[in-house]
Amino acid sequence: MTVRRGRRAATGFMRDFQDFILRGNVVELAVAVVIGGAFGKIVTSLIEDVITPAILNPALKAANVDDLAKLQVNAIKYGSFLAAIINFVVIAFVIFLMIRAIEKFKRQEEVQEAAAPDTQERLVDVLERLERKAQQLAIAQSPATR
Repeated sequence: MTVRRGRRAATGFMRDFQDFILRGNVVELAVAVVIGGAFGKIVTSLIEDVITPAILNPALKAANVDDLAKLQVNAIKYGSFLAAIINFVVIAFVIFLMIRAIEKFKRQEEVQEAAAPDTQERLVDVLERLERKAQQLAIAQSPATR
């Protein structure tokens, strides 16, 4: 009997765990983490391979350093810190642009929803026009107008 309870408890636990994992929020979060990791690698490559050589090469040559990470004074690696700051600024700017685009899209949807009349309002408008037409037809067909 205790074996059955143990199996039921394990089965219930596994079912609860499966329900938890298959929830939309958890799956979306997992996808976001994977995409975020890939995005981080892209930004790091952009910083190390494009921005740093293009912008900081004159400063690196003046300091007689080949690599930004090698910039240091008394074992303080300020070159790595500078690269991290640039990396952060680029990521923050890209996220800002993404959020701004999403907000613009939401505003456009809200304007479209506000501009589109409600279904009930449209039905009432159609009914009122039909009533007016029916009254006009009734007046035109009445014996007093002949």
